[in-house]
Amino acid sequence: MSSLHSPEETPTSTAVTVSFDEEPLILVDPDDNVVGHQSKYLTHQGRGLLHRAFSIFLFDSLGRVMLHQRAADKPLWPGYWTNACCSHPRRGETLEQATARRLQEELGTVTELYYCYRFIYQAQFKNVGSEHELCAVYIGQLTEHSPPLAPNPTEIAAHGWYHLSEVDRWIDEDPGAFTPWFLIEWTRLRRDFQQKITALNV
Repeated sequence: MSSLHSPEETPTSTAVTVSFDEEPLILVDPDDNVVGHQSKYLTHQGRGLLHRAFSIFLFDSLGRVMLHQRAADKPLWPGYWTNACCSHPRRGETLEQATARRLQEELGTVTELYYCYRFIYQAQFKNVGSEHELCAVYIGQLTEHSPPLAPNPTEIAAHGWYHLSEVDRWIDEDPGAFTPWFLIEWTRLRRDFQQKITALNV
């Protein structure tokens, strides 16, 4: 990691397991029509089954973005850096319900989220499994009035707040440090949604 980055490690005393192999995920077609349900474990085997997912980017009043390092025990991309929160709605959950749940489970906080776009990607992690997702991307802001962050160590090994230009340089220096979905999403957010990110402070 570049000397530019000084992440804060997550204390292990707050560990609560919130991810389970048997979670029933929502399988979809490319138009986001539900075609079935499958356990999280089986959904991520082989080339992966296309399923509904989401990614959340959190910013602060200084315009910095929060990144986190995935916990070492995560089956896919352990130890890689990524955005504030990324997960899946479970069977019967809306995206709004799932994003609120996951912010609380992973980061111990709540905030209003704003939808940006969605996209399909597929990425293989070694011979372990794959992500094949129809992913909705959201942004939100934490302020001095937001509940303080309480990262869950079963999900997050470390985290930090970074200026956007610093993240750009970090990616240029070491793109292999990041999850594949983060690299795709960051490029699109920086290109097409800077005005919407700036408006979080208005």
